[in-house]
Amino acid sequence: MGQCCSKGAVKPQSTATGHRNQEPPPPSPGPAGGGSGAGTPVISFTGSPWQIRCPEASAGTPRRIFKWPFPPPSPAKQIMSVIRKRTKKEKPEAAGTILEEEEELDKNFGFSTNFLAKYELGREIGRGHFGHTCRAKCKKGALKNQYVAVKVIPKSKMTSALSIEDVRREVKLVKSLSEHQHMVQFYDAFEDDQYVYIVMELCEGGELLDRILSRGGRYYENDAKSIVIQMLSVASFTHLQGVVHRDLKPENFLFSTKDEDSLMKVIDFGLSDFVRPDQRLNDIVGSAYYVAPEVLHRSYNVEADMWSIGVITYILLCGSRPFFARTESGIFRSVVKTDPNLDGSPWPSVSPEAKDFVKRLLNKDHRKRMSASQALTHPWLRDEKHDVPLDILVYKLVKSYVRATPLRRAALKALSKALTEDELIYLSAQFNLLEQKDGRVSLENFKTALVKHSTPAMKESRVFDILDKMKPLSYTQMTFEEFSAAAISPHQLEALEGWENIANKAFQYFELEGNRVISVDALAQEMNVGDSAHSILKDWIRSSDGKLNFLGFTKFLHGLSIRSVNTRQHQ
Repeated sequence: MGQCCSKGAVKPQSTATGHRNQEPPPPSPGPAGGGSGAGTPVISFTGSPWQIRCPEASAGTPRRIFKWPFPPPSPAKQIMSVIRKRTKKEKPEAAGTILEEEEELDKNFGFSTNFLAKYELGREIGRGHFGHTCRAKCKKGALKNQYVAVKVIPKSKMTSALSIEDVRREVKLVKSLSEHQHMVQFYDAFEDDQYVYIVMELCEGGELLDRILSRGGRYYENDAKSIVIQMLSVASFTHLQGVVHRDLKPENFLFSTKDEDSLMKVIDFGLSDFVRPDQRLNDIVGSAYYVAPEVLHRSYNVEADMWSIGVITYILLCGSRPFFARTESGIFRSVVKTDPNLDGSPWPSVSPEAKDFVKRLLNKDHRKRMSASQALTHPWLRDEKHDVPLDILVYKLVKSYVRATPLRRAALKALSKALTEDELIYLSAQFNLLEQKDGRVSLENFKTALVKHSTPAMKESRVFDILDKMKPLSYTQMTFEEFSAAAISPHQLEALEGWENIANKAFQYFELEGNRVISVDALAQEMNVGDSAHSILKDWIRSSDGKLNFLGFTKFLHGLSIRSVNTRQHQ
């Protein structure tokens, strides 16, 4: 939602759709509407420069901001293509056509038009990729004499139906999610012939980035926990509503006041979007240092935000970015191919729990990454006092479980019996949030829990559609034992250091209660793969008795993709 802080100086920032400080600020809008301050933005993914020492055994992050164009390797080439489509420059011969298209656009949002009668605009306090934010004083109404932040978006920059829809969606999002304590509060939206005004809570405590720098570049571990918990709390809330932020970074977290224990608020939903539980987004947006690998691969969901939180946590604990290079394309290669350095200074002095926490968020396989609710039950944060929110991931996993084959459910039940106490704490918290009766839950419990946490955003993102795919639960009830089998992810468990012990123990239970004779054809049908996979599947079945062996059991839990089949065949 722009920079809703009280600072006069604005640091250069950028996102995938433009640079935050590349054009002179437009004049504050007044009754005469004096101009839009339009300029040609320089596209860059590089985030704000850091003035902090990098850890031992790691290269420094460059302070220079590189600009397009340059010859990038994949995946930057795809990113350039997307950016060019969204930020096409006018060609002289086509200028008339573009002007005609702009004239046909309906830029009326239906917002109130009496902004200047209610608010007195003050100085600019922040600048985003699509507008700027000003301090303002309310002249009448419930907020009379109070100061607010107003994001001012020039209509002159709305040159396509897509850009108009982006503004409409941003207002919807912030209005819907405003009730959460770690969301910047939305007050109202206005418009006139030249601008859209989004009125929000004024956060005067500054950015998280500034507080990191004021502490010498990093937080002490115990202090970092409070910051991470607040980020996870709001991420869990937005993800349950079916909203992915897509631009989480220290610059987009503000403190309400300058007090040391001030609440932190997330801002700037200009790049956010609604996403259904089973949907994969493919547009590439965000800030280079914080973008998840699957975003660069153009297939992602809310797990991309968890990667960004992992990057911020890494920065809080050690004072440098986990992925860096001298160019944007180099940053992208680092994000996709390299692992973060957890060995150099100061990591030897950081607790093993904190390092494990970072590893499980910066896992390049999004299926193995912790959700926000799971992260809140991680051993590193468990001693802190905080609530564990309802997790949308539970709904996704239970939906898959109730629609699975009997053999797969048997394998998952065996796996659930081998879970560690750490995993059971999370599952127990989620089971209790469903308000179980007599130790059992049904589809009605899942529905009631969603309704209890529902906002207009949840309806917009069609989260409730997932209940239609959970209809088999209408005719049965789940005990905690079966819920545990349904709500676990083999991919996430594989990321644990103790995975081999868990898998061996689970296979012993599977041998006793679930394993059965199965042919290669039947196994292929179970896994919904064709004849091309037979050469792989035959290695999963014991020749002695025709049942799954240990390799087959673990691979069966994870599933088989067409990509893995093709990879194996070409080896």
